[in-house]
Amino acid sequence: MKTKSLGTTGFEISPIVFGGNVFGWTLDEAESFRMLDALIDHGFTTIDTADVYSAWVEGNKGGESETILGKWFAARPGLREKVTLFTKVGSDMGGPGEKGLSKDWISKAIDLSLGRLKTDHVDLYFSHWPDDSVTHEETLGAYQDLLKAGKIRAIGASNYDYALLSSAQKAAKEKGLPAYQVLQPEYNLYDRDGFEGELRDLCIAENIGVVTYFSLAAGFLSGKYRSPEDLKGSKRGGMVEKYMNDRGMAIVKALTEVADAHGAKPAEVALAWLIARDGVTAPIASATSEGQLASFVKAAELRLAADEMTALTEAGAVEAAH
Repeated sequence: MKTKSLGTTGFEISPIVFGGNVFGWTLDEAESFRMLDALIDHGFTTIDTADVYSAWVEGNKGGESETILGKWFAARPGLREKVTLFTKVGSDMGGPGEKGLSKDWISKAIDLSLGRLKTDHVDLYFSHWPDDSVTHEETLGAYQDLLKAGKIRAIGASNYDYALLSSAQKAAKEKGLPAYQVLQPEYNLYDRDGFEGELRDLCIAENIGVVTYFSLAAGFLSGKYRSPEDLKGSKRGGMVEKYMNDRGMAIVKALTEVADAHGAKPAEVALAWLIARDGVTAPIASATSEGQLASFVKAAELRLAADEMTALTEAGAVEAAH
């Protein structure tokens, strides 16, 4: 499988990054192990998780995804070295002081993550959410300590807008601190305003790697949701509802037309569009079946013609709704 260079990190990553939010949510431990084994069998070696996954599930408290991954690594000796592992800090973990990007919490949170993951280092450590209660200098200084200690290999920012990322990069330069090397924005055929424009231009100009989340718009871009009736019984139904409008349907129509021309599925085309977008290194996507993983392989190999890219891009443009 052809890999992608991730900004200035030195990592060569899979063309699609596996989203570990499903571990301990829609997949239990045994199912997660099967999915992870299949992932490696298909040639995907890049996994994204976070300390807080999957705290939103009733009975969970956070750390479930990392814990499952750690058990999997422990049961598969030698495999950790073959995986590029991302995790995050900053979300509210429930206890006093257990959130945000302060030096004190980051230094504690990384050890908790490493313990759950049963590893001595994380390849890429993300600031999960902005924290305006601390300075960039404090956060980046904490990461500098972790880099020196070998607990992390590179740093990234998730959910940072242009103003925040550019000010963080400026602070890093002025203070001689490590700069963010990767951005993780919400970005897909429907949700585009947050990344396109000056934020994408900054990432391209500074060779900041970009791995997108909600790459399939919570499953909406799979094409299986075409009416409110289709949302019933879906664990992601509440997240998909906002896409059920004229623009969303125009995107699904364009996806279906391109998919039919390639003998592909709409989800495969949606991921192929992201892979081909200027400024994007790789989309993050989750799967709960081997069939979906096989779709990732097809998406990674799919080459869209210029007119197909244009048709998809125009269908998803905000003005298409007017």
